[in-house]
Amino acid sequence: MKVSKTILLSLICVFLIKNILPAQVVISSDEVPEVKVDTSREPMAEGVFEPTWESLRQYKVPEWYKNAKFGIWAHWGPQSQPEAGDWYARHMYSEGHWQYNYHLEKYGHPSEFGFKDVINDWKADQWDPEKLVALYKKAGAQYFFAMANHHDNFDLWDSKYQAWNAVNLGPKKDLIAGWAAAARKFDLPLGLSIHSAHAWTWYEPSRGADSKGEKEGIPYDGHLTLEDGVGTWWEGYDPQELYAQSHPHSEGWEDLGTIHSQWNWWKGASLPDQAYSDNFYNRAMDMINKYQPDLVYFDDTALPLWPVSDAGLQFTANFYNRNAIWHDGQLNAVVFGKILSEDQRKAIVWDIEKGIPNEILPYTWQCCTCLGGWHYDRGLYNRDGYKKSQLVVQLLMDIVSKNGNLLLSVPLRGNGSIDDKAEKIVEEIGEWMSVNSESVFDTRPWKVFGEGPSVKGSAMKGQGFNEPGSGHYTNEDIRFTTKGDVLYAIVMDSKGTTTVNIASLAKDSPLLNGRKIKQISQLGATKTPTWKQKKEGLSVDFEGEGVVVLKIEGAL
Repeated sequence: MKVSKTILLSLICVFLIKNILPAQVVISSDEVPEVKVDTSREPMAEGVFEPTWESLRQYKVPEWYKNAKFGIWAHWGPQSQPEAGDWYARHMYSEGHWQYNYHLEKYGHPSEFGFKDVINDWKADQWDPEKLVALYKKAGAQYFFAMANHHDNFDLWDSKYQAWNAVNLGPKKDLIAGWAAAARKFDLPLGLSIHSAHAWTWYEPSRGADSKGEKEGIPYDGHLTLEDGVGTWWEGYDPQELYAQSHPHSEGWEDLGTIHSQWNWWKGASLPDQAYSDNFYNRAMDMINKYQPDLVYFDDTALPLWPVSDAGLQFTANFYNRNAIWHDGQLNAVVFGKILSEDQRKAIVWDIEKGIPNEILPYTWQCCTCLGGWHYDRGLYNRDGYKKSQLVVQLLMDIVSKNGNLLLSVPLRGNGSIDDKAEKIVEEIGEWMSVNSESVFDTRPWKVFGEGPSVKGSAMKGQGFNEPGSGHYTNEDIRFTTKGDVLYAIVMDSKGTTTVNIASLAKDSPLLNGRKIKQISQLGATKTPTWKQKKEGLSVDFEGEGVVVLKIEGAL
């Protein structure tokens, strides 16, 4: 039977909607969680917030965060030790995957040397948090984030509720305490990211086995228990506290990609139980009570374990209340979640991963992205695969023009050091900031975010992932920010020109409401630009190099 193109496209759309897109849509605030966490060990602080979406919608984003615009993140943990990219602790258990093959060559078979052993191999012996945070501060970061745990379920602090932590094992030091001290020394608000809610399904491949070869059928180490550790280096530690696999598998778990369609705890995912939910809540509360951060990032749709459990709601209400106590009644706290509904964006801040919307958003939001991979990837370093400093600045100004903040992850090697290429990029960002930061910090969007070929952008996919690459922005692309009575026009790439025409600022533009431009200067320039307002736009001659900022007075 011959099928028309129209019918074929319709069938493809139906397939996508049924099999892919459900993992990318919001989870309603009206859901009723079956698992109610036990908060008796980490009780709720007194305050205005209750653990409901309705109560959390009282939240107001603090002005300090709206003004900050730029943060730097150390997305660093034991998965950085192999220096072989992100999601290593999952993919190393997938026969034939390139990270599985890498693991075989570097460490041996995962039935004999699993991720627990990678943790033991990780010493972080060149980690200098003060040196790193000083570098980030000099680059213009207004807040600092450290990863507290990842999907690998290993806590990087002196965790009361997780024996598999960095004080007991691996580095044998409290990494979060070190980061927190450094952040406070350099007067940067502290953020901590928690990714462990999905360890329940994320580690499922660790219970698999090879389907062929000399190790065919021999289980990987994800099946091991406390009793199996007698006489080993990990004696006394239960691998199931790390791998969290004492439960039935999710449907289709053998396919590495299935987890994405099950990220929202549906379509056949194995559902976390009471003990897992309680443990997640207790660990997260233990962390904030110890280190008193102002920002907490969750790598989850809406809030962690929602709607299976109310753990995320309980945590957020408790955190808001406690943060207000720490700051004498002033709420400085920010909590981040992904793929939020309109009402959820009033309760917490929307984090968009590697993505930028095509409009000015009414509520403050954040884009998180990285120079390289989320965990250190030596291959990216060798291929010069990092984002260049100019692209980072372009992304920053695009984001800020749309009422957002940028959280930039800078790769750290397994030993805790920054490599020379990443350090150079951070220094270059700092050089640009030293000249142009007034167009970034404490600013707000204008009536339009910008103009030029790049304003159309591309549609976001799921939690984001429409981030443009190098070459996307041209010398015709402009972004706008405002501060007081000043309008900043950012020329996104001055390459090939020293003249720009800004159509939004044409002589009779309705955006100006009849106001007359009085003066234009260029940040960091040695000469005053020449300019003329015409019917077709504001023509400005400037000193061109990279991302250029024009300071315009009289337009507001």
